[in-house]
Amino acid sequence: QVQLVESGGGLVQAGGSLELSCSASGNIVSIDRMGWYRQAPGKQRELVASITRGGSTNYAASVKGRFTISRDNAQNTVYLQMNSLKPEDTAVYYCNLVRLLGISYWGKGTLVTVSS
Repeated sequence: QVQLVESGGGLVQAGGSLELSCSASGNIVSIDRMGWYRQAPGKQRELVASITRGGSTNYAASVKGRFTISRDNAQNTVYLQMNSLKPEDTAVYYCNLVRLLGISYWGKGTLVTVSS
């Protein structure tokens, strides 16, 4: 079993910054990629950014140039630096870990609220 614990959410004004972190523990072997998804009220969960074990990244078009995902393989931790935040970034952000066989794990989520 894998446990993912997110931290770093909160309330910030538009234009501000936040950094989310997600620590993985448990049976964390054969990790393919880790990433962040978000779900705003009334909307579907969407990919924000992901990073492979080798460091390749993928971003949603809406956050490119503003968000940066990074990873500490030794600590099994993934980070999401969020700059120039907008009210439309308000959502619950979920950490995701995918193993090489495609098994996916989710954290419980952390709320990010951006005020205008």
